[in-house]
Amino acid sequence: MNRLSDTASASPLTNPLLLVMVLAAFTSVLNNSMVNVAIPTISTHLDVSPSLSGWVITAFSIVFATGVALYGRVSDSYSFRVTFLAALVIFGVGSLTCALAPSFGWLVAGRAIQAAGAAAIPSLAFGSVARLFPPGKRGVVFGTLSSAIGLGAATGPLIGGLGVSAFGWRVLFYGTLAVIGLLFVAAWRFLPDLNAQRERQPHRFARLDLPGGLLLALGAATLLFGVTAANHSGLAAPQSWGALLLSASMIGGFVWRIRTATHPFAPPRLFANRQFLSAAAIALLSQAAFIGGGLFLTPLLLINQLGLTAFQTGLVVAPGAIAVALLAPTIGRLSDKFGPRAVLGISLTWLLFGLLFMSSFAVGASPWMVAIALVIASIGYAGVTSPAANAASKALSPEIAGVGFGIYQLFFFMGAGTGAAVFGSVLSARQQSAGAALNPLYEGGLATAAFSDAYLVACIAVLVAMTLLVGLGRSEPARADPA
Repeated sequence: MNRLSDTASASPLTNPLLLVMVLAAFTSVLNNSMVNVAIPTISTHLDVSPSLSGWVITAFSIVFATGVALYGRVSDSYSFRVTFLAALVIFGVGSLTCALAPSFGWLVAGRAIQAAGAAAIPSLAFGSVARLFPPGKRGVVFGTLSSAIGLGAATGPLIGGLGVSAFGWRVLFYGTLAVIGLLFVAAWRFLPDLNAQRERQPHRFARLDLPGGLLLALGAATLLFGVTAANHSGLAAPQSWGALLLSASMIGGFVWRIRTATHPFAPPRLFANRQFLSAAAIALLSQAAFIGGGLFLTPLLLINQLGLTAFQTGLVVAPGAIAVALLAPTIGRLSDKFGPRAVLGISLTWLLFGLLFMSSFAVGASPWMVAIALVIASIGYAGVTSPAANAASKALSPEIAGVGFGIYQLFFFMGAGTGAAVFGSVLSARQQSAGAALNPLYEGGLATAAFSDAYLVACIAVLVAMTLLVGLGRSEPARADPA
């Protein structure tokens, strides 16, 4: 089974493969969004400082971001079904480790193991769509996957808040483990073997190019670590600039490797494809602005400045995430009909307006104003995720869909991690300066002026993304280099 017919169902209700992928995407996001609201409780229960407890999130993010590209490459050469099942086992082992963790170190290790398995889900899910569906149907399927991701983000804080309040933080990981068990059974039953012919090709292991993949993974990991360290300790700290220099050397080594290897991790022409790079950069910048900026800054604003509880914060954030879940499939269908560039232009404008509204009027106002700003920004974000993925898919031939979407997802998730660090640094710097807001439309007090400035910087990221729309013209799909 290598491609569904043009009449194959694009609904998870009638397509078992899509149902498995949608539920897996939902679970991977739910797992992380639930844990976010449990950090204060975990910090108290395991007796660690609030700054140290952030490694529960950071460890997951670093391993997750670096794993997506590796899984994508593996799925191009090895069994899609076996790769997915193995990843679920790793995800489950990590969840059990977290649930039973006797100390903070064990919990962080469990989160890293979780991420090593969960990283397979986005790259395999999106890559399978590029292989199994014709171009005219991909948008709506990408939208369905994005809807599941949005729903996981929406329900995570609510489920996490209720679970922690009623049963303690460990129940979150036991619950994740139970869902993974059900997913494993469903995947065993319904997932196809997409690479039945490629499995018999010679030099399968050599074609993986593990040295190239490790250079890319370590380059991304050290970049994310360096940016995060700079947020906490400043750019002058040795761990910050040292990690960034190491990242630059690793990425330089990756570029050299794919140009010289007989079977490179990714074909060099992929990084010369204007459409693919534009789509990936738009995904990175919009993810940084909305997730790393909007959803990272907003809980800090609501809890630290407005005095809301974690559960109340979840209620404020939930309407925006629900908007993403409801709109993403429809917007994906529109990107099939009108093309990704037109839909992305309108959506980025909405995202910009929502973040500018947040910076100008919602910061320092009541929580319902914050909720309105998030809904506006979420409408825009819902219109970015699936059209950007659709645009990237048009630049990928089927034989490199796995590694191509793995690298695309690497850009996507790096945006969230680096965005949180960058905007967090802006927030800290502006709070220390204690100056008036840079946004002339802001009329709130000095206590929240720094938040206004941080959201304003997120607006700049969206403006840069809008300039990249010119790269989404017609281009030939990138293909694997000849053997």
